[in-house]
Amino acid sequence: MLEKALSYFLYLYGLLYQAIVPCSFPELLPVNTVNRQQYLGKWYFKAAVSHREADIQKFKALDNILFSIEETANNTLLLTGFMRMGDNCINKNWTYHLHPEREDMELEGKPERKNLLWTGKWANCANCIIFQEVEPPLKETDTVDSLNRFMLYARQSDVDSEVVTTFLKNSACQNMLASVKLPQSKEFCA
Repeated sequence: MLEKALSYFLYLYGLLYQAIVPCSFPELLPVNTVNRQQYLGKWYFKAAVSHREADIQKFKALDNILFSIEETANNTLLLTGFMRMGDNCINKNWTYHLHPEREDMELEGKPERKNLLWTGKWANCANCIIFQEVEPPLKETDTVDSLNRFMLYARQSDVDSEVVTTFLKNSACQNMLASVKLPQSKEFCA
């Protein structure tokens, strides 16, 4: 009986706390209206979060990631990733298409995936961006997206650790408890 009463009390406390100190939400950067030029160039991967470990698992094998974004044609962006896995460098390219009627980017070969760009304010970082990848449920009867992760990128490799802490804290408030932060103990690939 006491356990049940305590459980109810904690539940009500959680609801009251969220009403008083609500979670913050990231601010969308609609790619069809934003000045893309300011986002071109180098970005350092800092951390990733999700509701599920499976969404961020592939990052756990990496030491660091450096991305370069360039505009290759009208409304087309090329993202090149330089990833360090142990002593090896892995390079990979992704092509994103921007459509005037959409706020997200379309990843070539994955038209069902939404790729959203958010300001770094959610991590208390003016020189950061947050990139979200969302894929719909695999089956019509499923209620949960098959992929939903947020990734934090900074302009500098040595961004203040408080930025990542804030990103993880705000994500946890949204029940995104699975997270990864790369160690960045080795030299970046280029």
